[in-house]
Amino acid sequence: MEYDFDQPLDRRNTCSLKWDYCERFFGEPDVIPLWVADMDFPASPPVVAALTTRAAHPAYGYPIVPESFWTSIINWLKARHGWKVNREWLTRGPGVVPSLNFCVRALTQPGDGVVVQTPVYYPFFSAVEKNGRRLVRNSLRYESGRWTMDFDDLARRLDDGARLLILCSPHNPVGRVWTRGELTEVGRLCRERDVLVVSDEIHADIVFRPHAHVPFATLSPDQAERTVTCWAPSKAFNIPGLNTSFVVAANRKLLDLYRLESQRAGSELGNIFGLTALEAAYSRGAEWLDEALVYIEANVDFTAEFVRTKIPALDFVRPEGTFLALLDCRRLGLDEKALEEFFVRRARVYFSNGSMFGQEATGFVRINVACPRAVLSKALERIERAIARRL
Repeated sequence: MEYDFDQPLDRRNTCSLKWDYCERFFGEPDVIPLWVADMDFPASPPVVAALTTRAAHPAYGYPIVPESFWTSIINWLKARHGWKVNREWLTRGPGVVPSLNFCVRALTQPGDGVVVQTPVYYPFFSAVEKNGRRLVRNSLRYESGRWTMDFDDLARRLDDGARLLILCSPHNPVGRVWTRGELTEVGRLCRERDVLVVSDEIHADIVFRPHAHVPFATLSPDQAERTVTCWAPSKAFNIPGLNTSFVVAANRKLLDLYRLESQRAGSELGNIFGLTALEAAYSRGAEWLDEALVYIEANVDFTAEFVRTKIPALDFVRPEGTFLALLDCRRLGLDEKALEEFFVRRARVYFSNGSMFGQEATGFVRINVACPRAVLSKALERIERAIARRL
């Protein structure tokens, strides 16, 4: 491999939420953080080079989005996902989470039902409830070590006054890469009830073979007219701190409603470094990403085997995509607070508690495996020893 993903990267004292949180809030400086969804790898060299070159120019004024920014997105979606996107379908966003909030406000009215499929990335909840909409939960099912959609329940939830469904595809935190058949059924149920879909596809570029990401809007021309897609290079290229994303909508009315809400929020101008990084990532970062995926999947394999052979009290839910996965800790018999205390104080490893994504994941924790293998191994060994002492 050309790129060295084993290279240690000291992120402490860099204002890193992932690395500086535990010492600040728990008083534990020696905790290994495997929670926040960013990578512990240096960003792609083409991205670093582009940012370094731009930073060398000592004027950081208001930016204008160059046409090459849009071209890089169009070319990336076509080359990586077979999605032919027209320029007029695109607009910029300040990040996927803000864009989800804009979509909720733009496409629904106060009191309308918005369906989310839980357990799911918890900012979905606030995007609905803090904007005065009604949160409608469609629970995923966990059976035989795999999460699946409950379509009968989804139909009932959509019938409960829903105007919008927020889809997480690939899904965070359960790690599913939804099949074309699953997505088609979601589309059918929504279309029959005149429910729009906002599809969060931020993890679309992190998928392991033989699985393949299917952009929801590509299912059919009719589905494209009923879908707003939120996308960003932030997860795939480890640049979430640059707050740059984009939105795709073939339906001009939906796109204009989104743009109006973005303007109301004063979010019309982009981040000059985010614009630079996105274009560099999509124009010159494919080789780096391909190698990163190989390394991350090897980390998934390593974690699965380590848990199976050395920590049998836990179960690792193997992800089909994303660098996030769930660890089933229910056999430890600890409530959520005790589970967090056990991992932080005894094992000195910090995870995201499953319950924050929905009650369906109570007793699980979310683990981030996008780190040098030595870090991952050290964390798992700490857990092994802590559980052995407990037993």
